[in-house]
Amino acid sequence: MTVSLQYSQITVLDPEESLAFYRDALGLDVLQDVTSGDHRWVTLGVAGADDAAVVLSDAYAGRSQADGDALQQLVVKGAMSPIVFRSDDIDAAFERVRAAGAEVLQEPIDQPWGPRDCAFRDPSGNMVRILQSTRAEQNA
Repeated sequence: MTVSLQYSQITVLDPEESLAFYRDALGLDVLQDVTSGDHRWVTLGVAGADDAAVVLSDAYAGRSQADGDALQQLVVKGAMSPIVFRSDDIDAAFERVRAAGAEVLQEPIDQPWGPRDCAFRDPSGNMVRILQSTRAEQNA
């Protein structure tokens, strides 16, 4: 039996603004774009790959007003768990995202526990990390 990650939900304040970040700055492909009433879910990933995808949605999509309010407050505070992507060229990925105007939290550095990584905030305040495995990790 095999279990693998299909997608992970990212709560955003404005799906359209966030779409520009994840599609244009990070280079992900739009796999699905669904509108239901006042809400929108956008699934992004790598077209043709079996890798996990991310789904952007507003805080109120499928939630009560109270739950949406609470979730939106957490997003605004930057209190949500970081979203972590991997790249085979961390420095090029960093420059692309920085050139798109994202708030830089950490320039690429080699971490003592293995990967080289960097960090940004998306337009909603979510922390986005990008990592590149080291040769030692890849050979382990």
